Amino acid sequence: MSFDPTAVETITVDSYGTLVDPAAVKTALEAYVDTEQIQSISDQWRSRSLMYTMVSNFTDSYQPFYDMNRDALRFALARHDVDLPSETIEEILATYHDLDPFEDVRSGLEAITEAGYDVFVVSNGNPEMLESMVETAALESILAGTISADEIQTFKPDSEIYQYAAEQTGTPLESIAHAAGPTFDVQGAMHAGMQGVWIDRTNGIWDPFADEPDLTVETFDEFATELGV
Repeated sequence: MSFDPTAVETITVDSYGTLVDPAAVKTALEAYVDTEQIQSISDQWRSRSLMYTMVSNFTDSYQPFYDMNRDALRFALARHDVDLPSETIEEILATYHDLDPFEDVRSGLEAITEAGYDVFVVSNGNPEMLESMVETAALESILAGTISADEIQTFKPDSEIYQYAAEQTGTPLESIAHAAGPTFDVQGAMHAGMQGVWIDRTNGIWDPFADEPDLTVETFDEFATELGV
């Protein structure tokens, strides 16, 4: 399926890995972890937290994403034989409240909203995380709102969260374009009935088993152009 901008009424966007860069957590690890372990711990922390959210959808073991993230960090540290006190773990974890936006986010989203589209964040992050993310990235004046998985206690890529987003925005699924960096999120949105936009800033590899995204762009500025803005 190819992208149809004429069908789009509302834009939804992912948060971590799309609006803000979670790779910055590596800096928080530097004071406590050997240099050669930082990348591996950071990668495992991120991948494990996402795995936990997906497993919880099938095992009725929901907990807020911040708690999932804490458990994933503890696992990654233990896997590398790093023992840190709880206070230090909380300090590292708090990095998620202070992540910088990608350079194209503000300009691209401003162009999209000025063209008349409402833009909503749809995220696995719990409300407190989203509130701090929006504030830190200075996106209050651009976004129409945030929608958290915590509100229905179901994580992406379950179709339920995209259906819930459609209800909350008052927009039919087929009239929403969902933009995300993580490929599983784009796939989930498309499966639910949205148009899927992959924000591919790193010239990544699309998952071979999945249908191609409706649109692939490098930045939100390019997405705005594809919308005809």
